[in-house]
Amino acid sequence: MKIIYVSNFMNHHQLPFSMALLNQKDIEYTFISLESIPEERLNMGYEDMNHKYSFVLCAYDSAKNMKIAEKLIDEADVAIYGSCPDKMILRRTKRGKLSFKFSERYFKEGTGILRLPHNWASAWKHLKPFEKGPLYFCCSSAYTAADLNRYTNFRNRAFKWGYFPETKKYNIETLMSQKSSCKTGNNQPAVSILWVGRLIKWKHPEAAIELAVALKKKGYSFKITIIGNGELEEQLRIMIEEKKVSDYVELIGAIASSKVRTYMEKADIFLFTSDFNEGWGAVLNEAMNSACAVVASHAIGAVPFLVRDGENGFIYENGNRKHFEEKVCLLLDNPELRKRMGRKAYKTIVDLWNSEIAANRFVELVRELKNENSGDNMFDDGPCSKAEILDNRWYHIDEN
Repeated sequence: MKIIYVSNFMNHHQLPFSMALLNQKDIEYTFISLESIPEERLNMGYEDMNHKYSFVLCAYDSAKNMKIAEKLIDEADVAIYGSCPDKMILRRTKRGKLSFKFSERYFKEGTGILRLPHNWASAWKHLKPFEKGPLYFCCSSAYTAADLNRYTNFRNRAFKWGYFPETKKYNIETLMSQKSSCKTGNNQPAVSILWVGRLIKWKHPEAAIELAVALKKKGYSFKITIIGNGELEEQLRIMIEEKKVSDYVELIGAIASSKVRTYMEKADIFLFTSDFNEGWGAVLNEAMNSACAVVASHAIGAVPFLVRDGENGFIYENGNRKHFEEKVCLLLDNPELRKRMGRKAYKTIVDLWNSEIAANRFVELVRELKNENSGDNMFDDGPCSKAEILDNRWYHIDEN
């Protein structure tokens, strides 16, 4: 079977899945890169992978390469599309050839009445041409299926998907023994809490500092480490000083991704505070793979897929700081609960949400669809299972 993946450029998010596909029996695989990696991404620490791997065809290098790419797109048994122009997708769908779109949600800015004209126009332009198929959607957000079905009908062609960063296999006992080894600025033993991401508004790094203020008042012994840089960095440093939590919060800037994983491996609790603008959030995969007990906003695309509230992590209502604080306090008060959730988080990634499982299931799904079956009931959960319709109110607090 010939599979091609068309996207802007190869990066660390697509690489594990690509390598897993290459390891599949009887699969020929090519990744078609449409553009060079932007300088901005290189400055963020991305590696230029376009010319590093033999299975990557850089279509932008020459007119000859573009012709080769177009021929591969036309002749492949199945095409996968990431970030690419709609016309590249139409090359196949007009011919009735099986294709998949790997997609985050379409309407991150919301779907309220004020957004209605814009959303209708966007849906009509980018979705309507593919409504009759044979284009299927692998939803890299729990909210993608709802976006698709709000303005068009893809109800039976949407499957759970995600981002699949490198999955590490640990001796779980050794990994768990590294937790709770940090100290506060006063040199007291402390629970290690971690926040990682760009320091921008919709990721809400300030929530970690406000949490520190509340936990300090309650007398907890903890240390919050914030990793990342961005437009809010100076504002956050000032906030830490003004709130008098410098003994409890450290902001260490951006560091290499390998070092981030080292911090995750030692952290007891991982905070994920983004709003609905967070399409997926691969940092959640990495934190769970590192056996952190996660406390995550329900608005994040990965959360409803990866986190089972109260089992392998906690989910709080987006923007509800009281609910957020309560979940963290439960973990601080219950060391055994932290460990149990961390272990289950690790198993979620190692046993289900990883590139090998995704590649195996994707190939199975393709074969099922090529046999003119729906593929709806192949898997109960995880990659390639049917994507439910979840709206922005997916999580509700029980007020009673």
